[in-house]
Amino acid sequence: MVKTNKEIRRKQREEVIQKLYEIDINEGINETESTDDYVKASIKGVLSHRDLIDRKIQDNLTNWSLSRLTYIDRAIIRFATYEIIYSNLPSEIIINEALVLTRKYSDEGNNKMVGFTNKVLDNIKEAIK
Repeated sequence: MVKTNKEIRRKQREEVIQKLYEIDINEGINETESTDDYVKASIKGVLSHRDLIDRKIQDNLTNWSLSRLTYIDRAIIRFATYEIIYSNLPSEIIINEALVLTRKYSDEGNNKMVGFTNKVLDNIKEAIK
């Protein structure tokens, strides 16, 4: 079975958030390795712009702080914020991909985290316009 570009990119995004999760848990120690150029560039981009990304996220969290988010939710939202700011991809696609990852890794079937992530990323998108 041949994978489509969309499926390949989704797998790459999964690897990015997994690596960002590991880095966050290990308190910034980046011992993660990837052979994929997109994954490496994405991780490097998020880490090099992390202060700005975290400020954007914090500014758009209502009654929450970045430190209250789970590691995986923080990784998903950080990567999506990075893509919203630094890629040419339409925000709607970026947000949709983040919601797919949230459903897979974080949501407990009640759609609370999906709704939360959607609201935060939509606020960020609007703030950047």
